[in-house]
Amino acid sequence: MTQFEFNNMVNSHSLSLKMHALNFTKDIEDANDLVQDTMLKAIRFYQNFQEGTNFKGWLFVIMKNTFINNYRKSAKAKTLITQDDEISSANLMYSAEKNASVGKMIVDDIQKALNHLPEVYSVPFIKYFEGFKYHEIADELQIPLGTVKTRIHVAREMLKKYLKTYAKEAYSA
Repeated sequence: MTQFEFNNMVNSHSLSLKMHALNFTKDIEDANDLVQDTMLKAIRFYQNFQEGTNFKGWLFVIMKNTFINNYRKSAKAKTLITQDDEISSANLMYSAEKNASVGKMIVDDIQKALNHLPEVYSVPFIKYFEGFKYHEIADELQIPLGTVKTRIHVAREMLKKYLKTYAKEAYSA
């Protein structure tokens, strides 16, 4: 039997496969997916089919095994996601307020750290942070390109030292 003949035989059984899939899934869309997976596997492994055996039965076995494997995968995925720890809307509100206040504190600390930087370092750093390119900063401040890069690097190092408490929290989390 050629591959073409085999594909035609698979297609001729698509309606009975769909009816059989509905017995498993009880949902038309899921049944269509199961039929598609079954037909794909049958076509991919057509060389495993032994001529003279029940072709429809062979397709149904592929379908049953595919359904069982998919069911096991989804059951395993559901056990990984616990749904016991539902978050109520009151907890969501508290969490959002807490995150906003923590965020405000962090932004305030970053602003304080920037204010502690000498202006020769803070101005190029802020411009770079705002999206300016090195050469644009150099042109605007009328300083060499290498000086801009050095000042931005020094500003980063100074900010790291000033904000080291946040770095420790990030590594411990």
